[in-house]
Amino acid sequence: MSKKEKVYIFDTTLRDGEQVPGCQLNTDEKVEIAIDLEDLGVDIIEAGFPISSPGDFNSVVEISKNVKRPIICALSRALVDDINMAHVSLKNAQRKRLHTGIGASDIHIKHKFNSTREKILDQAVAAVKYARKYFDDIEFYPEDAGRADTDFLALMVEKVINAGATVINIADTTGYNLPEMYGNKIKNLFNKVPNIDKAIVSVHCHNDLGLATANSLSGLQNGARQVEGTINGIGERAGNTSIEEIVMALKAHPNLNLSTDIDTKKIIKLSKKVSKLMNMPVQRNKAIVGANAFAHSSGIHQDGFLKNRDNYEIINPEDVGLDSSSIDLTARSGRAALKHRLSLLGYAFSKIELETIYVKFIELADKKKLLHDEDLTQLVKEKNV
Repeated sequence: MSKKEKVYIFDTTLRDGEQVPGCQLNTDEKVEIAIDLEDLGVDIIEAGFPISSPGDFNSVVEISKNVKRPIICALSRALVDDINMAHVSLKNAQRKRLHTGIGASDIHIKHKFNSTREKILDQAVAAVKYARKYFDDIEFYPEDAGRADTDFLALMVEKVINAGATVINIADTTGYNLPEMYGNKIKNLFNKVPNIDKAIVSVHCHNDLGLATANSLSGLQNGARQVEGTINGIGERAGNTSIEEIVMALKAHPNLNLSTDIDTKKIIKLSKKVSKLMNMPVQRNKAIVGANAFAHSSGIHQDGFLKNRDNYEIINPEDVGLDSSSIDLTARSGRAALKHRLSLLGYAFSKIELETIYVKFIELADKKKLLHDEDLTQLVKEKNV
Protein backbone atom coordinates (compact mmCIF):
# COMPACT_ATOMS: atom_id res chain seq x y z
CA MET A 1 0.00 0.00 0.00
CA SER A 2 1.29 3.47 -0.85
CA LYS A 3 2.18 5.91 1.91
CA LYS A 4 -0.82 7.76 3.31
CA GLU A 5 -1.22 11.42 2.45
CA LYS A 6 -1.78 13.86 5.27
CA VAL A 7 -5.07 15.69 5.61
CA TYR A 8 -4.71 18.99 7.47
CA ILE A 9 -7.35 19.60 10.12
CA PHE A 10 -8.54 23.21 10.29
CA ASP A 11 -10.67 23.70 13.39
CA THR A 12 -13.13 26.59 13.42
CA THR A 13 -14.95 25.75 16.66
CA LEU A 14 -13.88 29.10 18.10
CA ARG A 15 -15.00 31.11 15.08
CA ASP A 16 -17.72 29.48 12.95
CA GLY A 17 -18.82 27.21 15.79
CA GLU A 18 -19.05 30.06 18.27
CA GLN A 19 -21.46 31.95 16.01
CA VAL A 20 -24.32 29.81 17.31
CA PRO A 21 -26.72 32.06 19.27
CA GLY A 22 -26.25 31.58 23.00
CA CYS A 23 -22.95 29.72 22.66
CA GLN A 24 -20.53 32.62 22.98
CA LEU A 25 -17.37 32.02 25.02
CA ASN A 26 -15.25 34.45 26.96
CA THR A 27 -11.55 34.82 26.22
CA ASP A 28 -10.39 32.48 29.00
CA GLU A 29 -12.73 29.74 27.78
CA LYS A 30 -11.54 30.17 24.20
CA VAL A 31 -7.91 29.90 25.28
CA GLU A 32 -8.73 26.77 27.27
CA ILE A 33 -10.37 25.10 24.27
CA ALA A 34 -7.57 26.25 21.95
CA ILE A 35 -4.98 24.59 24.21
CA ASP A 36 -7.06 21.40 24.13
CA LEU A 37 -7.29 21.61 20.33
CA GLU A 38 -3.51 21.86 20.21
CA ASP A 39 -3.30 18.78 22.44
CA LEU A 40 -5.81 16.99 20.18
CA GLY A 41 -3.46 17.52 17.24
CA VAL A 42 -5.27 19.95 14.96
CA ASP A 43 -3.08 21.73 12.42
CA ILE A 44 -4.83 25.10 12.21
CA ILE A 45 -7.00 26.90 14.78
CA GLU A 46 -9.25 29.65 13.49
CA ALA A 47 -9.22 31.84 16.59
CA GLY A 48 -11.77 34.46 15.58
CA PHE A 49 -12.84 37.40 13.43
CA PRO A 50 -10.79 40.24 14.98
CA ILE A 51 -12.58 43.24 13.49
CA SER A 52 -16.03 41.96 14.52
CA SER A 53 -15.68 42.89 18.19
CA PRO A 54 -13.12 43.82 20.87
CA GLY A 55 -13.78 40.46 22.49
CA ASP A 56 -12.94 38.54 19.33
CA PHE A 57 -9.82 40.64 18.79
CA ASN A 58 -8.63 39.97 22.34
CA SER A 59 -9.32 36.24 22.01
CA VAL A 60 -7.13 36.01 18.90
CA VAL A 61 -4.38 37.90 20.76
CA GLU A 62 -4.51 35.63 23.80
CA ILE A 63 -4.75 32.40 21.82
CA SER A 64 -1.71 33.53 19.82
CA LYS A 65 0.21 33.94 23.08
CA ASN A 66 -0.80 30.59 24.57
CA VAL A 67 -0.80 28.16 21.64
CA LYS A 68 2.52 27.31 20.02
CA ARG A 69 2.39 24.39 17.57
CA PRO A 70 -0.71 24.89 15.38
CA ILE A 71 -1.10 27.72 12.89
CA ILE A 72 -3.31 30.44 14.39
CA CYS A 73 -5.72 31.85 11.84
CA ALA A 74 -7.81 35.02 11.86
CA LEU A 75 -10.78 35.70 9.59
CA SER A 76 -11.23 38.85 7.55
CA ARG A 77 -13.28 40.14 4.70
CA ALA A 78 -11.47 41.28 1.56
CA LEU A 79 -11.08 44.74 3.09
CA VAL A 80 -7.96 46.65 4.10
CA ASP A 81 -9.23 47.49 7.60
CA ASP A 82 -10.10 43.84 8.28
CA ILE A 83 -6.68 42.68 7.11
CA ASN A 84 -4.89 45.31 9.20
CA MET A 85 -6.83 44.29 12.31
CA ALA A 86 -6.07 40.60 11.71
CA HIS A 87 -2.38 41.43 11.32
CA VAL A 88 -2.27 43.25 14.67
CA SER A 89 -4.22 40.51 16.47
CA LEU A 90 -1.79 37.83 15.27
CA LYS A 91 1.46 39.64 16.11
CA ASN A 92 2.26 37.15 18.93
CA ALA A 93 1.52 34.00 16.92
CA GLN A 94 4.50 31.77 16.22
CA ARG A 95 2.75 30.55 13.07
CA LYS A 96 0.00 32.70 11.60
CA ARG A 97 -2.46 32.68 8.72
CA LEU A 98 -4.92 35.19 7.31
CA HIS A 99 -8.25 33.80 6.16
CA THR A 100 -9.78 36.32 3.78
CA GLY A 101 -12.31 36.19 0.97
CA ILE A 102 -15.41 37.43 -0.76
CA GLY A 103 -18.58 36.05 -2.34
CA ALA A 104 -18.19 34.01 -5.51
CA SER A 105 -21.75 33.05 -6.41
CA ASP A 106 -23.88 35.31 -8.58
CA ILE A 107 -26.43 35.31 -5.76
CA HIS A 108 -23.90 36.90 -3.41
CA ILE A 109 -22.39 39.17 -6.03
CA LYS A 110 -25.78 40.63 -6.95
CA HIS A 111 -27.81 40.47 -3.75
CA LYS A 112 -25.11 40.82 -1.07
CA PHE A 113 -22.57 43.12 -2.73
CA ASN A 114 -24.69 44.74 -5.44
CA SER A 115 -21.65 44.36 -7.65
CA THR A 116 -20.34 42.60 -10.76
CA ARG A 117 -18.09 39.62 -11.32
CA GLU A 118 -15.33 41.89 -12.62
CA LYS A 119 -15.35 44.16 -9.57
CA ILE A 120 -15.46 41.21 -7.18
CA LEU A 121 -12.45 39.66 -8.91
CA ASP A 122 -10.53 42.90 -8.64
CA GLN A 123 -11.34 43.22 -4.94
CA ALA A 124 -10.32 39.61 -4.27
CA VAL A 125 -6.96 40.00 -5.99
CA ALA A 126 -6.28 43.38 -4.37
CA ALA A 127 -7.01 41.98 -0.91
CA VAL A 128 -4.60 39.06 -1.32
CA LYS A 129 -1.88 41.30 -2.72
CA TYR A 130 -2.30 43.72 0.17
CA ALA A 131 -2.23 40.89 2.71
CA ARG A 132 1.12 39.74 1.36
CA LYS A 133 2.65 42.74 3.15
CA TYR A 134 1.97 40.97 6.45
CA PHE A 135 1.37 37.30 5.73
CA ASP A 136 3.22 34.50 3.97
CA ASP A 137 0.31 32.14 4.58
CA ILE A 138 -2.97 33.38 3.11
CA GLU A 139 -6.11 31.31 2.84
CA PHE A 140 -8.73 32.64 0.46
CA TYR A 141 -12.41 31.72 0.64
CA PRO A 142 -14.72 32.23 -2.36
CA GLU A 143 -17.85 32.44 -0.23
CA ASP A 144 -20.81 30.40 -1.46
CA ALA A 145 -18.51 28.52 -3.83
CA GLY A 146 -21.02 25.69 -3.60
CA ARG A 147 -23.43 27.69 -5.76
CA ALA A 148 -20.88 29.60 -7.83
CA ASP A 149 -20.56 29.32 -11.59
CA THR A 150 -17.93 26.68 -12.30
CA ASP A 151 -15.84 28.68 -14.77
CA PHE A 152 -15.99 31.90 -12.75
CA LEU A 153 -14.94 30.03 -9.60
CA ALA A 154 -11.95 28.54 -11.46
CA LEU A 155 -10.96 31.99 -12.72
CA MET A 156 -11.18 33.50 -9.22
CA VAL A 157 -9.08 30.70 -7.76
CA GLU A 158 -6.44 31.09 -10.45
CA LYS A 159 -6.20 34.86 -9.93
CA VAL A 160 -5.93 34.79 -6.13
CA ILE A 161 -3.26 32.06 -6.28
CA ASN A 162 -1.30 34.26 -8.69
CA ALA A 163 -1.74 37.10 -6.19
CA GLY A 164 -0.23 34.99 -3.39
CA ALA A 165 -2.92 32.79 -1.82
CA THR A 166 -1.48 29.57 -0.39
CA VAL A 167 -4.74 27.82 0.57
CA ILE A 168 -8.05 27.87 -1.29
CA ASN A 169 -11.16 27.22 0.79
CA ILE A 170 -14.07 25.96 -1.32
CA ALA A 171 -16.96 26.90 0.93
CA ASP A 172 -20.33 25.23 0.57
CA THR A 173 -21.65 28.09 2.68
CA THR A 174 -25.32 27.14 2.52
CA GLY A 175 -24.87 23.35 2.59
CA TYR A 176 -26.52 23.17 -0.83
CA ASN A 177 -24.33 20.62 -2.57
CA LEU A 178 -24.79 16.88 -2.89
CA PRO A 179 -21.60 14.82 -2.47
CA GLU A 180 -21.15 14.14 -6.20
CA MET A 181 -21.73 17.82 -7.03
CA TYR A 182 -19.23 18.99 -4.44
CA GLY A 183 -16.64 16.40 -5.42
CA ASN A 184 -16.95 17.46 -9.05
CA LYS A 185 -16.41 21.09 -8.01
CA ILE A 186 -13.11 20.15 -6.43
CA LYS A 187 -12.14 17.92 -9.37
CA ASN A 188 -12.94 20.73 -11.80
CA LEU A 189 -10.51 23.07 -10.04
CA PHE A 190 -7.70 20.55 -10.44
CA ASN A 191 -8.57 20.18 -14.12
CA LYS A 192 -9.12 23.85 -14.99
CA VAL A 193 -6.87 25.94 -12.74
CA PRO A 194 -3.32 25.85 -14.16
CA ASN A 195 -1.62 26.95 -10.92
CA ILE A 196 -3.71 24.86 -8.53
CA ASP A 197 -0.59 22.91 -7.51
CA LYS A 198 0.72 26.06 -5.82
CA ALA A 199 -2.03 25.96 -3.16
CA ILE A 200 -3.69 23.51 -0.80
CA VAL A 201 -7.37 23.02 -1.57
CA SER A 202 -9.57 23.06 1.53
CA VAL A 203 -13.16 21.94 2.07
CA HIS A 204 -15.54 23.92 4.26
CA CYS A 205 -19.03 22.43 4.30
CA HIS A 206 -22.19 23.34 6.15
CA ASN A 207 -24.78 20.82 7.24
CA ASP A 208 -28.09 22.33 6.06
CA LEU A 209 -29.02 19.10 4.25
CA GLY A 210 -27.16 16.82 6.66
CA LEU A 211 -24.40 16.28 4.09
CA ALA A 212 -21.44 18.22 5.49
CA THR A 213 -19.34 15.19 6.34
CA ALA A 214 -20.25 13.36 3.12
CA ASN A 215 -19.42 16.43 1.03
CA SER A 216 -16.12 16.95 2.84
CA LEU A 217 -15.12 13.34 2.25
CA SER A 218 -16.07 13.67 -1.42
CA GLY A 219 -13.83 16.75 -1.62
CA LEU A 220 -10.94 14.79 -0.12
CA GLN A 221 -11.47 11.95 -2.55
CA ASN A 222 -11.16 14.45 -5.39
CA GLY A 223 -7.93 16.07 -4.28
CA ALA A 224 -8.57 18.43 -1.36
CA ARG A 225 -6.12 18.01 1.51
CA GLN A 226 -7.50 20.28 4.22
CA VAL A 227 -10.81 19.88 6.05
CA GLU A 228 -12.49 22.66 8.00
CA GLY A 229 -14.92 21.80 10.74
CA THR A 230 -15.87 21.99 14.38
CA ILE A 231 -16.00 19.81 17.45
CA ASN A 232 -19.48 18.23 17.70
CA GLY A 233 -20.36 19.76 14.30
CA ILE A 234 -21.54 23.00 15.91
CA GLY A 235 -21.96 26.12 13.79
CA GLU A 236 -24.48 28.46 12.27
CA ARG A 237 -27.90 27.06 11.34
CA ALA A 238 -27.49 23.27 11.11
CA GLY A 239 -23.76 23.42 11.84
CA ASN A 240 -20.47 22.59 10.17
CA THR A 241 -18.63 19.41 9.29
CA SER A 242 -17.85 17.44 12.45
CA ILE A 243 -14.10 17.11 12.89
CA GLU A 244 -14.54 13.84 14.78
CA GLU A 245 -16.62 12.31 11.98
CA ILE A 246 -14.01 13.10 9.33
CA VAL A 247 -11.12 11.82 11.44
CA MET A 248 -12.82 8.54 12.30
CA ALA A 249 -14.16 8.03 8.77
CA LEU A 250 -10.59 8.21 7.45
CA LYS A 251 -9.45 5.84 10.20
CA ALA A 252 -12.25 3.39 9.39
CA HIS A 253 -11.40 3.47 5.67
CA PRO A 254 -7.62 3.00 5.39
CA ASN A 255 -8.03 2.23 1.68
CA LEU A 256 -8.45 5.98 1.10
CA ASN A 257 -4.76 6.36 2.02
CA LEU A 258 -5.50 9.54 3.94
CA SER A 259 -4.58 10.23 7.56
CA THR A 260 -4.54 12.99 10.15
CA ASP A 261 -2.40 13.82 13.18
CA ILE A 262 -5.38 13.78 15.53
CA ASP A 263 -5.01 11.89 18.81
CA THR A 264 -8.41 10.23 18.59
CA LYS A 265 -8.39 9.03 22.22
CA LYS A 266 -8.92 12.66 23.28
CA ILE A 267 -12.06 13.22 21.19
CA ILE A 268 -14.73 12.38 23.78
CA LYS A 269 -13.16 14.48 26.53
CA LEU A 270 -12.97 17.58 24.33
CA SER A 271 -16.45 16.96 22.94
CA LYS A 272 -17.86 17.03 26.46
CA LYS A 273 -15.95 20.19 27.35
CA VAL A 274 -17.13 22.06 24.26
CA SER A 275 -20.70 20.93 24.92
CA LYS A 276 -20.54 22.13 28.53
CA LEU A 277 -18.82 25.48 27.95
CA MET A 278 -21.04 26.35 25.00
CA ASN A 279 -24.21 25.07 26.66
CA MET A 280 -24.81 23.03 23.50
CA PRO A 281 -26.00 19.48 24.30
CA VAL A 282 -24.88 16.74 21.95
CA GLN A 283 -27.81 14.78 20.52
CA ARG A 284 -27.76 11.21 21.83
CA ASN A 285 -27.59 9.65 18.36
CA LYS A 286 -24.80 11.95 17.13
CA ALA A 287 -22.10 9.94 15.34
CA ILE A 288 -18.89 9.23 17.31
CA VAL A 289 -19.61 11.44 20.35
CA GLY A 290 -23.32 10.93 21.06
CA ALA A 291 -24.34 9.01 24.18
CA ASN A 292 -25.85 6.25 22.03
CA ALA A 293 -22.97 5.99 19.54
CA PHE A 294 -21.61 2.87 21.25
CA ALA A 295 -24.78 1.71 23.02
CA HIS A 296 -26.69 -1.44 22.06
CA SER A 297 -30.31 -1.92 23.15
CA SER A 298 -32.14 -4.33 20.84
CA GLY A 299 -31.91 -8.01 21.64
CA ILE A 300 -30.63 -9.06 18.21
CA HIS A 301 -27.89 -6.42 18.26
CA GLN A 302 -26.92 -7.18 21.85
CA ASP A 303 -26.62 -10.88 21.18
CA GLY A 304 -24.52 -10.30 18.07
CA PHE A 305 -22.32 -7.75 19.83
CA LEU A 306 -21.69 -10.06 22.79
CA LYS A 307 -20.63 -12.83 20.41
CA ASN A 308 -18.28 -10.53 18.49
CA ARG A 309 -18.20 -6.74 18.70
CA ASP A 310 -17.36 -6.54 14.98
CA ASN A 311 -20.90 -7.68 14.24
CA TYR A 312 -22.25 -4.23 15.12
CA GLU A 313 -19.31 -1.87 15.67
CA ILE A 314 -16.91 -0.46 13.07
CA ILE A 315 -15.04 1.72 15.58
CA ASN A 316 -13.59 0.66 18.91
CA PRO A 317 -14.93 2.95 21.64
CA GLU A 318 -11.45 3.00 23.21
CA ASP A 319 -10.15 4.71 20.05
CA VAL A 320 -12.19 7.84 20.78
CA GLY A 321 -11.62 7.88 24.53
CA LEU A 322 -14.44 5.72 25.93
CA ASP A 323 -13.78 2.87 28.34
CA SER A 324 -16.16 0.49 26.58
CA SER A 325 -19.42 0.08 24.72
CA SER A 326 -22.63 -0.23 26.71
CA ILE A 327 -25.44 -2.73 26.75
CA ASP A 328 -28.63 -0.82 27.55
CA LEU A 329 -31.40 -2.87 29.07
CA THR A 330 -34.82 -2.09 27.64
CA ALA A 331 -37.97 -3.98 26.71
CA ARG A 332 -36.21 -4.80 23.42
CA SER A 333 -33.32 -6.55 25.17
CA GLY A 334 -32.96 -10.30 25.00
CA ARG A 335 -31.87 -13.02 27.38
CA ALA A 336 -28.23 -12.78 26.30
CA ALA A 337 -28.00 -9.15 27.36
CA LEU A 338 -29.76 -9.82 30.67
CA LYS A 339 -27.47 -12.78 31.44
CA HIS A 340 -24.42 -10.66 30.54
CA ARG A 341 -25.42 -7.80 32.85
CA LEU A 342 -26.30 -10.16 35.70
CA SER A 343 -22.91 -11.86 35.36
CA LEU A 344 -21.20 -8.46 35.63
CA LEU A 345 -23.09 -7.99 38.90
CA GLY A 346 -21.81 -11.36 40.15
CA TYR A 347 -24.93 -13.47 39.56
CA ALA A 348 -25.14 -16.83 37.81
CA PHE A 349 -28.40 -18.67 37.16
CA SER A 350 -29.61 -21.82 35.49
CA LYS A 351 -31.66 -21.52 32.30
CA ILE A 352 -34.90 -22.04 34.24
CA GLU A 353 -33.97 -19.42 36.85
CA LEU A 354 -32.92 -16.97 34.17
CA GLU A 355 -36.22 -17.46 32.36
CA THR A 356 -38.15 -16.62 35.54
CA ILE A 357 -36.12 -13.45 36.00
CA TYR A 358 -36.46 -12.58 32.31
CA VAL A 359 -40.26 -12.65 32.48
CA LYS A 360 -40.20 -10.21 35.40
CA PHE A 361 -37.54 -8.17 33.64
CA ILE A 362 -39.72 -7.67 30.54
CA GLU A 363 -42.70 -6.69 32.67
CA LEU A 364 -40.63 -4.05 34.46
CA ALA A 365 -38.94 -2.87 31.26
CA ASP A 366 -42.34 -2.19 29.70
CA LYS A 367 -43.03 0.20 32.57
CA LYS A 368 -39.57 1.77 32.84
CA LYS A 369 -37.94 2.68 29.51
CA LEU A 370 -34.42 1.91 30.73
CA LEU A 371 -33.40 -0.47 33.51
CA HIS A 372 -30.35 0.03 35.70
CA ASP A 373 -28.25 -2.26 37.88
CA GLU A 374 -30.31 -1.52 40.98
CA ASP A 375 -33.43 -2.67 39.12
CA LEU A 376 -31.77 -6.00 38.35
CA THR A 377 -30.63 -6.39 41.94
CA GLN A 378 -34.20 -5.89 43.10
CA LEU A 379 -35.48 -8.49 40.60
CA VAL A 380 -32.97 -11.00 41.94
CA LYS A 381 -34.05 -10.27 45.53
CA GLU A 382 -37.71 -10.76 44.61
CA LYS A 383 -36.86 -14.11 43.00
CA ASN A 384 -35.18 -15.26 46.19
CA VAL A 385 -38.02 -14.13 48.50
